[in-house]
Amino acid sequence: MTKKNFSRRDFIGLTTVGLVGMAVSSNASLFSVTGKKSGELLYNGIQLPRQWPPRLENLTREPMTVPYLENPPAVIPIDIGRQLFVDDFLISHTTLTRRYHTAEYHPDSPVLRPDKPWEIKGQPCAMAFSDGAWYDPSDRLFKLWYMAPIEKPRATCLAISQDGLQWERPGFDVVAGTNKVLDLHRDSVIVWLDHNEKNPNRRFKLWCCTYANVTKGQTHLTMFVSPDGIHWTEVAKSPKILDRTTVFYNPFRKVWVYSLKSNYPGLGRSRDYREHHDAITGTNWNTDEVFKWTCADNLDPHNPNPQLAQIEPELYNLDAVGYESIMLGMFSIWQGDPKDKGKPGVPKRNEVLLGYSRDGFHWHRPDRRPFAGVNETEGAWNWGNVQSVGGCCLVVGDKLYFYVSGRGRQDDKRSNFLSTGLAILRRDGFASMDAGNEQGSLTTRSIRFKGKHLFVNATTPKGELLVEVLDSKGQVIEPFSLANCLPIVTDKTLVAVKWKGSNDMAAISGKNVKFRFFLRNGSLYAFWVSPEVTGASHGYVAAGGPGFTKSTDNMGITAYTV
Repeated sequence: MTKKNFSRRDFIGLTTVGLVGMAVSSNASLFSVTGKKSGELLYNGIQLPRQWPPRLENLTREPMTVPYLENPPAVIPIDIGRQLFVDDFLISHTTLTRRYHTAEYHPDSPVLRPDKPWEIKGQPCAMAFSDGAWYDPSDRLFKLWYMAPIEKPRATCLAISQDGLQWERPGFDVVAGTNKVLDLHRDSVIVWLDHNEKNPNRRFKLWCCTYANVTKGQTHLTMFVSPDGIHWTEVAKSPKILDRTTVFYNPFRKVWVYSLKSNYPGLGRSRDYREHHDAITGTNWNTDEVFKWTCADNLDPHNPNPQLAQIEPELYNLDAVGYESIMLGMFSIWQGDPKDKGKPGVPKRNEVLLGYSRDGFHWHRPDRRPFAGVNETEGAWNWGNVQSVGGCCLVVGDKLYFYVSGRGRQDDKRSNFLSTGLAILRRDGFASMDAGNEQGSLTTRSIRFKGKHLFVNATTPKGELLVEVLDSKGQVIEPFSLANCLPIVTDKTLVAVKWKGSNDMAAISGKNVKFRFFLRNGSLYAFWVSPEVTGASHGYVAAGGPGFTKSTDNMGITAYTV
């Protein structure tokens, strides 16, 4: 495997042709694809080493090496989720051009701004600081937990919505006349709707960075559980931590991951890693159960202000969630505090960038543009300190909803506010494989599936997409040939691929095959094979969305009509 080192310019706004086989040198960890040192075999054919999580001796500013991209499995099972083109994991050969996409802020942002008496005490605040944005299928409501006020003591509040755009603040009985659900002084909070929890009283989980000693900044991660997201009971407390620590669930390995804030010389804010199968037990740990993990690297963007451009970026926070067939990571990258920080209304500069993982530990971060960025315009709600929200994104029909927090700025008075905005992306729209007027192709590596209906997410309104199926020797399997494929001319996030002479692919289910896509004037975002004609992917739907009844897509096209 030939390695190539890329400059910052190569990665920011990266568009690539035929990335197969490329990698960057980085914080490497031992990885065994085969042999006696092998450990857990993952859903996607990745073989973990016996030592897991990996023990990294040191973190550096070299981008992280991603072992499964350097040594992909010989055969990749694709039974879980839509298969995304965020990296070369699935690609054997292509003449298509990969393009990464960023989210666009909804014009109504911020969708949640401070306007209640308990939110405008001092500096107005209705800001999710991770917290959580989830769709609850039990009552068919969007739910958003957030912090208010910013002044001490900071409480946790809950807003609800029918559509994810218009938010209400019900009066709960925790603090009469308010929507406060946890009247406890807090820093970072993370909320998780656990669809797998068998105890209904623990359906919602919340971890709060609480202060044992506010003046000395002694912080612990205190865990609470709840049947309704309103009434919370404390069940565990961690050893001493740094603030802005969060937690997420890796559904592929069924472990809770504690994204522990750390601070290393020369790197500043970074992340340590802790995992456990039980959320409550896992909230307490010994030092030898915590592993060095990840940090900002030398490809992360610097502050565009010339006076601050020499400041090295830091990793302020890392939230993550299972989305379809990958772990989606939201990296809040700190780019230095303004020179006049400390004045009223001058927030620090953080922007949200994305990363992708197929083993839950190693992150591929190919596009270093802000996915959800700041707007340093006077009066902008997101002038600074844009950070991710727990659950990361919701699946709403053809779109993904990303809630993020932001802080405004006004220099003349302390009237800037802290609020929560909404950024939107096409479903599966993180990366597309594109072709122009000349037809291009993409051939997958050897894959295997149990389903029988092939679906794609594509836009080809002025072109076409065709697919053929190859055997392990590269020969076309009839009747799944190019000549028999019905051209796809569409702009849909779920469309079936069909061939003349066959109703489904049951005849090749369980066999090692390859797909070869032919594309002209269009973009291909994802493909998957479903057992059902509805196109249900059985992948993970992040923080859920209308039409979904659990953490995975068992609905297919029927979820689009809710």
